[in-house]
Amino acid sequence: MQYNPFGKLGTRVSRLGFGAMGLGGVFGAFDEKDLIRSVLHSLDQGVNLIDTARNYGESERILGLALKEWSGERPFIASKIQSKGPGNLGWGQPIPVETAFPKGWLRESTETSLRLLGVETIDLMQLHQYWPQWDKADYWMEELLQLKQEGKIRGIGISLPDQRHDLALTLVQTGKIDAVQTVFHIFDPLPLDSLIPICQENNVAVIARCILDEGGLTGFLKADTVFEEGDFRKNYFDYLPRGVYIDRVNKLKEAFVPKYAGSLAELAIRFVLQHPGVTTAISSMHVKQYADENIAAAGCGPLPDDVFEEIRRHYRWVRNLYETKYWN
Repeated sequence: MQYNPFGKLGTRVSRLGFGAMGLGGVFGAFDEKDLIRSVLHSLDQGVNLIDTARNYGESERILGLALKEWSGERPFIASKIQSKGPGNLGWGQPIPVETAFPKGWLRESTETSLRLLGVETIDLMQLHQYWPQWDKADYWMEELLQLKQEGKIRGIGISLPDQRHDLALTLVQTGKIDAVQTVFHIFDPLPLDSLIPICQENNVAVIARCILDEGGLTGFLKADTVFEEGDFRKNYFDYLPRGVYIDRVNKLKEAFVPKYAGSLAELAIRFVLQHPGVTTAISSMHVKQYADENIAAAGCGPLPDDVFEEIRRHYRWVRNLYETKYWN
């Protein structure tokens, strides 16, 4: 496992992080003991960054149980403050910051996260959505800075809504935040254009998420794949006829697997980790097999530069599949 300093915070974190959304049941039901074992197994394999959120169902509670069992060095814990906005509107379109994060709510949500995780300090606390017009109101940043001063959080970050990669550029350059989390994968390499280089220039950590496009870039999706009720991905891949997505995936596989990567998932993970400005890339590893495969892929090293550039330039396919969740 390779490690990077986490921006201005300096803590060395694994380049592949544990995305804990899967602990909350959004990808189907799993036995709680198995979920705890998956966390412990990943930590034992060198993963030392875990990203969770108040909005991820039971994720923080289950993670807290795993941390109680873990006897090794304490991992870097990142969480997110749950928005109070109605439904998914705050992710799909702007709402007032006073609606999403009213005064006092950031502290209340943080205190709940601390209690469920069973820790005294959260290394990175992120807003679970962000819109640049919120910068006109300074109270939310003041509340986060106060929590930082009290030692309840170490760093401040934002998680960008869906694929709006450039929303954070001005905030990054103010020096007020420590990290930005954004969607980044083979089909959507746009963070490479501006966000990642500007974060790198300002020593702001980048957390890449959805690096396997909710699993689509593993090649698992078939024309007859059925998702359980309650699975986050139900309708996700049906923004367009499913065959269109499968065809794109197959073209990637034919061009680069196994010549340059042992699997499509390996190709996707190595692509995201190629740029040194990506501090860590988080992947759902709530299943031990996923953890082993993803950790092995992260250890394979960079792709040849010409292969990376070919993928970046000729296989981008930017589309917002989340729109089916926001506007049906």
